[in-house]
Amino acid sequence: MPLTVCLSRSSTGIVAFLDAPDAPVSSCPLRVQYTCYESSEVHVQVLISFDSGSTSVVFHKYWTCEPGRVRTRVVVVSFPDWLVYRPDWITRSSDWVLSCLLRGWIGPDESTGPGRLFRASVTVPLDVHSPLSRPFKQHLLCANWDTDLLWRVRGDGMPQCAEQNEVTSLLSTLYASTGERYGITKTIQPFRNEVLEGLRIKSIYYPWCAISLWVLLTNPCSDRLCGLLHHIDVKNNYATPTLFLTDTGKIHVQVHGDAGRSSAFLSSFKVPLHQWCRINLEILGRMAKVSIACANGHQKTDMKADEHIFGMNIMLDDSHGYFVIGGGKFIQGIEGYYGPTTFYRIQGLPADQAEIHLPHVISKVNITGWFQSCQNFKSELFLSVPSHSLTLKRLSDSCLDTYTELLLNHSTVNSTEQCMFFESQTNPYRRQVVQLTKLLSQKYGRVNATAVGRMLYALVLRKFSTAHSVEVITRMMPFLLQSGCLGDYRALHLSSVLYSSGIGVKRQPYKAWRLSLLAAQKDWRLALLRLGHMHHVGDLETTPDRDLSYAYYINIARQTSIDHKKPTPQQTFVELIRLNDEETLKAQTNENDDLFHWLKLQARSGVAEAEQAMGRMLFWGQQGVSPDIQTAVKHYERGAIKLNDPVSMYDYAIVLLTGQGVPKDVQKGVTFLKKAIEQGSVPALTALGWYFEQYEKDYEKAVHLWEQADAKGHPDAAMNLGVFYSQGLYPGEPADQFKAYKYYLKSAQRGLLSGGIELADIWIHGIPGQVVRRPADAVLWVKWASEQNGYLGTVLRNGLNAYFKGDWIMSLIYYLSAAESGFEAAQFNVAYLCELNSGSLDPALVTCCMLRYYNMSIQTQVPAPYALIRMGDLFYGEQALGRKEVSDAAEMYKQAALKNEPQGWYNLGLLVQNGESLPFSVLSELNLLHLHLTDRQKLLSTLYQRCRETNSSDAYLPCTLALINTHLRSFQVHQDTAIKLIATVSAAAIGSLSFAFGLFKRRTTPLHQSSASSQSQEEEEEEEES
Repeated sequence: MPLTVCLSRSSTGIVAFLDAPDAPVSSCPLRVQYTCYESSEVHVQVLISFDSGSTSVVFHKYWTCEPGRVRTRVVVVSFPDWLVYRPDWITRSSDWVLSCLLRGWIGPDESTGPGRLFRASVTVPLDVHSPLSRPFKQHLLCANWDTDLLWRVRGDGMPQCAEQNEVTSLLSTLYASTGERYGITKTIQPFRNEVLEGLRIKSIYYPWCAISLWVLLTNPCSDRLCGLLHHIDVKNNYATPTLFLTDTGKIHVQVHGDAGRSSAFLSSFKVPLHQWCRINLEILGRMAKVSIACANGHQKTDMKADEHIFGMNIMLDDSHGYFVIGGGKFIQGIEGYYGPTTFYRIQGLPADQAEIHLPHVISKVNITGWFQSCQNFKSELFLSVPSHSLTLKRLSDSCLDTYTELLLNHSTVNSTEQCMFFESQTNPYRRQVVQLTKLLSQKYGRVNATAVGRMLYALVLRKFSTAHSVEVITRMMPFLLQSGCLGDYRALHLSSVLYSSGIGVKRQPYKAWRLSLLAAQKDWRLALLRLGHMHHVGDLETTPDRDLSYAYYINIARQTSIDHKKPTPQQTFVELIRLNDEETLKAQTNENDDLFHWLKLQARSGVAEAEQAMGRMLFWGQQGVSPDIQTAVKHYERGAIKLNDPVSMYDYAIVLLTGQGVPKDVQKGVTFLKKAIEQGSVPALTALGWYFEQYEKDYEKAVHLWEQADAKGHPDAAMNLGVFYSQGLYPGEPADQFKAYKYYLKSAQRGLLSGGIELADIWIHGIPGQVVRRPADAVLWVKWASEQNGYLGTVLRNGLNAYFKGDWIMSLIYYLSAAESGFEAAQFNVAYLCELNSGSLDPALVTCCMLRYYNMSIQTQVPAPYALIRMGDLFYGEQALGRKEVSDAAEMYKQAALKNEPQGWYNLGLLVQNGESLPFSVLSELNLLHLHLTDRQKLLSTLYQRCRETNSSDAYLPCTLALINTHLRSFQVHQDTAIKLIATVSAAAIGSLSFAFGLFKRRTTPLHQSSASSQSQEEEEEEEES
């Protein structure tokens, strides 16, 4: 090998490699020649650098050198196997390296590295082959048989790098933004690929990236700035990149520099209204380029762009902090819609961005088509009405007469025709609305679009309430759509759930999605719930997106918190009532019911519990009683003053402090709080602390009372302490978000709605270094809070009242509105109503309805056993899926059996009796796996025995008869006579106890008429005419 020597100008000695290798080898004897002029250390080192930018020392040896003659020392340099050989059964992976340096130097001590001054040094670059170009190592070990076999099978396979995209999709679908402080929170993780991560780290202070987002603006920004997309760092400051929309329609681009300063510029162009626009932002070093291209229907506008060069280095670490699409903690969002949003992390925009193509989801949902058609409809409608008839006068929904209803009742259009209201004026649906508008303007004076829409919706509901068939939905759907176009968001939501369910109309998922987006953008609560649920569980058109689901749920959750503090007659307490629960149904009452009058009599007789119940029912509208806050307060007052009841004292004090249903009287309220505390009321402790905080500003006294109440388990006290820690109001303590988090967690676990909301807020953002993001759990908390909304409660109550009146169509419609919004009890009730009214519905529709909504209802953490049983029946009956799914049916019955439901055990027995084999997993969870290889009769006996042991009075006789039958079959004793006797007795038991002995045969009877065409519904949307 050639002699290699490298000396510094002021050398402390000489060092040279006499026979350095050309490439890494397993073990290399290296002759090192050296001399030094003072006592020093000689170092030999192998340094590896990787594509990611990191380095690693794989060999390092040093020794002492004393002044004197030139010496030569042999050093055995060892290179690791992963650098020398290709992968095999021992060397699992060989790494790619950028460079390998063999270097030596003389330094003053063992810790000194090679330097440029005052030291002798030598460096030899080694040629490192790619992993698959290296030789195999000849091991001196024998592989195990299985290891050798696996290696022979897979040894020649080409290894694959971990796939990771440099492009991140922040939003792949659509988001309806109300213009409030709600948005989609996203975090980006470092690259798993070391090369990509190295490039990302290198570009932090010289970023080369791009963002592309689609927006549709329905109204100008109502504040100085509205959020398009912004990046928040770990210190809650705006980071790079941040995009805002100004009140003038221009785009505000802001970046953060390495010196801790931020800088921004404005675009020269504006974002137009009612057009989908793609906004691109490229950051190329110090230069930023923002551009916009819009599509108005099929017309595409030219791209407009602005460039700006910043006078500082831009800093971008996309894995720190979080990104927000829309509004957030510190800024409101736009009024409109966000579309697919893409972040190009370490590259600029691709070449195809020069052309504008509407994303598939935007084209399919076609919101702009609705806007254009709806505007044309309204223009044509009111052109036919004298202009002096238009004003903002509000009409009551009750101002209807017989003639007005006749406009809707007598339509000559075929009920199966799917006409849209966007068609020409010859459309009879449009003619009827024109007649209605003229009639209203003549009768009530001037009207506006919203008033006509509200009146139209009320007429449609009246028509539904008098119908006896779901065919009325088909006939009334155009009027519902017209009502929605004219500004009634209830009509938009109802149209959406009908198109989603396919009951009465052809199922059209994209049209349902569009209508929900339109209603949610106007902040309609049930539409927000529906979209939150849709993106939480996903469906055929969307994949689950917890961050997007959270953005919808947090909106209605905070509205729910506000609604609870301001109860109105339009709100009703949310109660989970299933229509098959006879006991709960019997507990429902109303102002004319015997139960209500009995409670009222008990209250007047001095029964404190009756006063509490009356006050609670009237204040919140529970158990079928209409809300009446003034009357509820009278019950609170009577219980507090006459009965000296601490619960009533607390309730009465709260309404006095807040002025709900009674003139506000703070001092009187405090007096009752103190009296309640003397009798041990824990909630009164918290309320008194609130008084000291709000009115006395005595934080120490307030905290002292809250800590007492918190120690006794009161959720509001924990919530208040969390707020004080969060805002830095706790006496003598700085702001501490982690302590606040612990109190919020405690409050939420105790069942406080606001506690759950604040806990979810922390879990969606995280606390750097203390609390990691938990979006899946955050969604569950805001979903729970959202489903306590009083307006949802009113829909549920209306459905129950219609059921009590025997109006199953209206009951079905109300429960559908809540079911499509994700409320489990409503989903159950929709399926149950379809089952009960199977004689009035098409058999295929009954099957689809039961399958869809029972299946939706069992996705909850605590599914109803009845729903599990019915799903098992549907799986076993071939009419539902076109085939018999025994394993799925057994799984459903097993889950019901584990909930101590006797019919679950009974039906498992019927499966075995019908010759089916139960899956191993089912037998294992039922602790019956040991019976798998035994006599089938023994397994049957065990199943029916457990059915009888459930202690259900209704199930005892049928289960006992089935057990006896099994024993008789086992012993072959008078088999024919016994079976006839048992069949006769069982039939009688079924009639009297409502328990299905011949359940499978009876269940499938009304369902066998299902046609094959019902198994697959058309998913393609009908194109709307503009």
